[in-house]
Amino acid sequence: MFCYQCQEAAKGEGCRIRGTCGKTPELAALLDLLVFTSKGVSLMATALRRQGFSTKEADIYVVDSLFMSITNANWDEPRTLAQIHRGIALRETMLARHGADVGLPSPLPLAATFKPADDAALRALAPAVGVLTTTDVDLRSLRELLIYGLKGAAAYLEHARNLGHGNDEVVEFMHRGLAATTDDALLTQDLLAIVLECGRHGVTAMALLDNANTSTYGNPEITTVNIGVRKNPAILVSGHDLRDLHELLEQSRDSGVDIYTHGEMLPAHYYPAFKKFPHFAGNYGNAWWLQDKEFESFNGPILLTTNCLVPPRASYADRLYTTGAVGYDGCPHIPERAQLADIKDFSVLIAQAKQLAAPTEIETGSITGGFAHHQVMQLAGPILEAIKTGAIRKFVVMAGCDGRMKSRSYYTDFATELPSDTVILTAGCAKFRYNKLPLAPINGIPRVLDAGQCNDSYSLAVIALKLKEVLGLKDINDLPIAYNIAWYEQKAVIVLLALLHLGVKNIHLGPTLPAFLSPNVAQILIDTFGITGIDTVENDLVTMVGRATPANECDVALAN
Repeated sequence: MFCYQCQEAAKGEGCRIRGTCGKTPELAALLDLLVFTSKGVSLMATALRRQGFSTKEADIYVVDSLFMSITNANWDEPRTLAQIHRGIALRETMLARHGADVGLPSPLPLAATFKPADDAALRALAPAVGVLTTTDVDLRSLRELLIYGLKGAAAYLEHARNLGHGNDEVVEFMHRGLAATTDDALLTQDLLAIVLECGRHGVTAMALLDNANTSTYGNPEITTVNIGVRKNPAILVSGHDLRDLHELLEQSRDSGVDIYTHGEMLPAHYYPAFKKFPHFAGNYGNAWWLQDKEFESFNGPILLTTNCLVPPRASYADRLYTTGAVGYDGCPHIPERAQLADIKDFSVLIAQAKQLAAPTEIETGSITGGFAHHQVMQLAGPILEAIKTGAIRKFVVMAGCDGRMKSRSYYTDFATELPSDTVILTAGCAKFRYNKLPLAPINGIPRVLDAGQCNDSYSLAVIALKLKEVLGLKDINDLPIAYNIAWYEQKAVIVLLALLHLGVKNIHLGPTLPAFLSPNVAQILIDTFGITGIDTVENDLVTMVGRATPANECDVALAN
């Protein structure tokens, strides 16, 4: 196997024996084949769209497949094989229905023609279609960068689709982008242009999901979330999908079972629509990588709605349920909705929860969040006044992902040492590295403004653009904002490409630069956009914010 799509690629190069995420070589090969199959489907869909034909089935298939192949989503080999077969059948149906005269390339790439006789033949083919089949390292780097950006966009599109929202232009680009990775005539500059175009469509996809969430559940508002526990039996919801959570809350109403969020589901508490449920008890635990310990102590059933699953311990695998793109062999899976209007059935979780103990308390207190763009705009007056008076000298965007590497303690140390006239803007699970630090507010403004999930990173872009407007600046890079972003998986890739499209420069990306960036491609991004890695906390504080005021002396005193 060879996989380097996430930040934890072995030795900073790539996983060759077994994935750091827990993927076996066999599963990794099948996931490569699933992406390969999607390329063939997208080749067909791109040609058909040019002729004005509908590609609805292909649109749904490719979004689902790319989301299934994202890091920490799918360890279910039977489901992966079934999805590959589904793609082959769909591809052949499109070809039979319309024929090759719709403008397909000639000869057709293998991705559009392979037809293994059975699962054994599929498994035999799978190792031959992976990342390393592109031998030119720069073309490989750009192809994979594009694919990973498309995987991130697929996550946004699927969440939005679950709420009845879509964007045909983004899906058209997704097909065209995947098809481009099969075209050996495209050179480095051609692929680079498509990669940067991916950022534009990433902004559209992020805005689409923002509108889907807020039009369905209301605009997030400042909310204090309990992180202790009650005495009732409970269900824990992790992942990212808000509709799954909403349906579970409706079905568990008056059942005597409480519902808690975990990880990236914490920001669900910020939406007005969820506050009507008295059994929506609070948040339990921290970022995704601690779940093997936190799921153990929770005692009740756990629902994983999307990626960010850690292979479960046997002690709780029978109460870990998956749904959507996520799956794990041996764990029960809640079936998908056959139609958008259908409701998933979570009754089995509710029944099991009633037979199990209440959660074991692992911490007490609360977390305050809900600073998405609509809420921050309502605070614009005090924030602008604090900027003008110098009470706020700098904002630092510390959005992105958390992960297991010990070096990620850098982000806790960086936040702790930030001068007391700086404010952190965050979204994603990176916040769990610093959202419980006792950082003193500035004129009543919290020092950590949490916009929500990684899916809510769009809010940070909206806030930056609005600040640029009201401050009368011509360039987004003239704002008093520094970017110190942590990344882990492919949703972070599309966020990065979106920021580049918006013109943001001098982004610090860590804890390591992506292994899939070849030296030449990395140099292009450095020269064009000023992207760089992280250094020591001390050096980065000087580079990003300076030391105009002392570090958090009062905060450190509180912590001690």
